[in-house]
Amino acid sequence: MNVVSRKEPWLLLLGDIVIFVVSLWLALFFRLGEIPANALFMDLLLPFSILFVVWCFIFFISGLYEKHTITFSNHLPSRVLNTQIFNCFLAVVFFYFVPYFGVTPKVILFIYIIISLPLISIWRIYGQKIFGLKTREPAMILGHGSELSFLLQEVNNNNRYGLNFVFSFDLDKLGNVDFQKEIFEKIKSLNISVVVIDLQNENLKKKLANFYDLLFSKVRFVDIDNLYEDIFDRVPLSLISYGWFLQNVSLSQSVAYDVFKRITDIFFAFTLGILSLVLYPFIYLAIKLEDYGPVFITQERLGKNNKLIKIVKFRTMSFNDNEEVKKISFDKTQDLRKINKITKVGSFLRKSRLDEIPQLWNVWRGDLSLIGPRPELPALAMIYEKEVPYYNVRHLITPGLSGWAQLYHENHPHQGANTEETKNKLSYDLYYVKNRSLMLDLKIALKTIKAMLSQTGR
Repeated sequence: MNVVSRKEPWLLLLGDIVIFVVSLWLALFFRLGEIPANALFMDLLLPFSILFVVWCFIFFISGLYEKHTITFSNHLPSRVLNTQIFNCFLAVVFFYFVPYFGVTPKVILFIYIIISLPLISIWRIYGQKIFGLKTREPAMILGHGSELSFLLQEVNNNNRYGLNFVFSFDLDKLGNVDFQKEIFEKIKSLNISVVVIDLQNENLKKKLANFYDLLFSKVRFVDIDNLYEDIFDRVPLSLISYGWFLQNVSLSQSVAYDVFKRITDIFFAFTLGILSLVLYPFIYLAIKLEDYGPVFITQERLGKNNKLIKIVKFRTMSFNDNEEVKKISFDKTQDLRKINKITKVGSFLRKSRLDEIPQLWNVWRGDLSLIGPRPELPALAMIYEKEVPYYNVRHLITPGLSGWAQLYHENHPHQGANTEETKNKLSYDLYYVKNRSLMLDLKIALKTIKAMLSQTGR
């Protein structure tokens, strides 16, 4: 069953277009003081339509067509406002510096911006509530750990989902519980029609036969890890097992995808590499003027199939940390930043991601891809493979310059070992490993451009 509405992004897109068109009509109405003639409206609609397409594209890379989870909704007003301010800037540039259509509607454009800015903001902040499903089926959830509490809070406090958990049970407390009384009688008394269940739980597997008869009562079952992934776009590590990997992670990706991705990597690595050469003299001078140190550093990382690769970057710290990490025993208290400081130039290069430009050579060679999990330092990878379940699965595919975790994982571990945050990061990497496709790669690429421009997602 589809708990998350697949139509919502398309309805949001349709609503945006309607608001854009209505705003143009209202701008003409207020400018002329009367109902505008159809011919005049259509003359302006063509150039404005190009602008509408660009605006929708900006909305997409800003994440405004993503699932409206509670966390997303909390940041929605500021995201909409910032995106619309940028869109207004694009509108001015479009009409004043690209006079292809011979149209420079100075007053109309001004009125249009004044009207469209509040309308699209109101639509996006309040109008999106109409997508809440009117009928929410009573449901039960059987799980454990933080994932259980996350799902309870998200689903029960967000009317976008077709479920309402009227009963939950922590499987860690299963023990000697009377299953018939505590579970099955609840299903009948509360008229529960959907059971979200942890099918990977070893204790619950012994009880699965008891759920069989419920199929004849038209009770439907949803695997909890699928629901979690569908809502949060990450794979819950505590809810999966080795069987999950055998079922969901396959190296038999389509030949067409692999070939196309490699061709894309080579084309963009060559093109961007040539274009980026103009930046090298400025970066060279900036690094040299600050501390006279080396411009480039070479770091060892783990690539596909645990193969050791060497990546090239512009130096951003006081010294090449790759040699230093070999001397350090990483533990939970070690932080390399205490002994190796980020330079002022390096801080800018990191925020703008310009420090990674030389890695286009690694993409050309095939050590890296444009899109994929970020390669890890060997010393850290050794620790994580021992402490983080399934960590080595991320090495089944070619690592990349940018990836799903870089965009959506907020607290990236840097330098020192951080097991807990690496677990969170891995949950996003596994989502990419499972769902990688051309469309997902394109989405990551577009959002990476946005992250570079806004200096976020590092």
